[in-house]
Amino acid sequence: MDTKDVAALFFESMAYRFAALKDLGDKALAQLEDADLYWAPGEESNSIAVIIQHLHGNMLSRWTDFLTSDGNKPWRDRDGEFDPTKNFSRDELMRRWDEGWACLTNAIQALGPEDLTKEVTIRGQALGVIDAIERQLSHYAYHVGQLVFLARMRRGAQWQTLSISRGASQSYTPTKRD
Repeated sequence: MDTKDVAALFFESMAYRFAALKDLGDKALAQLEDADLYWAPGEESNSIAVIIQHLHGNMLSRWTDFLTSDGNKPWRDRDGEFDPTKNFSRDELMRRWDEGWACLTNAIQALGPEDLTKEVTIRGQALGVIDAIERQLSHYAYHVGQLVFLARMRRGAQWQTLSISRGASQSYTPTKRD
C-alpha cells in the first residue's frame, strides 16, 4: 500500500467518523421540542443551542481555508458563541448546525494525498494535518456527546435510544459500512 492509498483511507475514515457524529446529533436533535434546545441543567451549564453556536463558530473558523490560514480566524467571536441569551429559532440553529458540518465536509473532501503530511496552524500552533483533523474529531465528539446527554436528560422516559438498547447487546449484529 502506498502513501496515496493510506491518505485516501485516512480521509475516507475521517469523513465517515465526522458524518457519524453529525448523524448522532441529528437523531438527538430530532427528538427535541423547540424549548428543549435552550434548556440547561444548571446556571453554569450550556444548553444545546449554545453547543450548536459553539460548534458552528469552531467549524467555520477551523475548516475555512484549512490548509492556508490559521484555524482561529480573526472574525470568530468564540466568547459570543457561549452567550446563553441569544435566542435563535430552531430553523436558524439547524441552519448553523448544517452549515458548520458542510464546511467541515467540504474541507475534508478537498484534501488529497499530498496534503497528508502538511502542517496547518491553529491559534498560532503548527500541527500536522493528521493531528489537526484528529483534534477536531475529538473536540466534536466531546460536544456531540454533551448534546446527546442533554437531549436524553430533557426527554427522560420519551427518549429513543441512539445506540444498542439495554439488554440487546447479545442480539446486536453490526452492519458493514458502505
